[in-house]
Amino acid sequence: MGVGIDPGAVMADQAIEVSDLSYSYGDVTAVDGVSFSVAPGEIMGFLGPNGAGKSTTIKMLTGQLKPDSGSIRVLGLDHGAHREEIQARMGVCFEEKNLYESMSGAENLRFFASLFGLKDIDSDGLLRRVGLADRADDRVAKYSKGMRQRLMMARTLVNAPDVLFLDEPTDGLDPVSAKAIRTLIEKEAARGAAVLLTTHDMHEADELSDRVAFINEGRLHAVDTPENLKLKYGDRSVKVRMRSGDGVEERAISLDDSGAADFLRSAVQSEGLMTIHTEEATLEAIFIEMTGRGLEG
Repeated sequence: MGVGIDPGAVMADQAIEVSDLSYSYGDVTAVDGVSFSVAPGEIMGFLGPNGAGKSTTIKMLTGQLKPDSGSIRVLGLDHGAHREEIQARMGVCFEEKNLYESMSGAENLRFFASLFGLKDIDSDGLLRRVGLADRADDRVAKYSKGMRQRLMMARTLVNAPDVLFLDEPTDGLDPVSAKAIRTLIEKEAARGAAVLLTTHDMHEADELSDRVAFINEGRLHAVDTPENLKLKYGDRSVKVRMRSGDGVEERAISLDDSGAADFLRSAVQSEGLMTIHTEEATLEAIFIEMTGRGLEG
């Protein structure tokens, strides 16, 4: 990588390490003492409503803003002292599309690669990964919103980054485009890249994230796996739907009730049983319980 260092020269247990990070816009504190880490190969969902401090945190991690206080280490390197080396091994995909519309998809990738000092990239291979191989030579002005977002993801990967910062990568996309990008994110994590992902889509966060971090009003309220959060804040229960005469009866059964096992055994043996579904707290509900504020707010 043109301006970087040998990717194997620095080893780190954590790909991203943030300690007591703070930033203010004038008298308004946007990020207030935030600390977390992301391991290689891990997808961290960074969740919070608009104005919670997500974008400001990512801008500090990507070098667009200088922290007021605290420290950032990426790939074992101090962010302030090794910014260029870190940026050479980083991939960033923001919600705003800053593509060159007069260029083709392939030309966009080659131009962006040149900024890293890379000359011989496999643009066709990258476009194939995001389902745009057949549109490689079309000007971006002709691309749909979903196609542009997929091109943004391809552009993010031109330098085979070790760390990915993804800001709402599937926002507003159709289900097919969104699924393609989620699959790509999972493959990058499987390759060993650390991924910090912001999203308002709680299903997406639950599906993709190894851990999630809840941020509100600049402060972290929880950092844990989705499963642990659900077990801690949710009820262990199931919802049973059974035919009852000409209608349907639905009951929520707490698994901690003394008679739950007998009821479920009887329900399973009944010809009237339609479905049994587990009931668990959603990440949205947990966030509201912890902060009193919705993730869309």
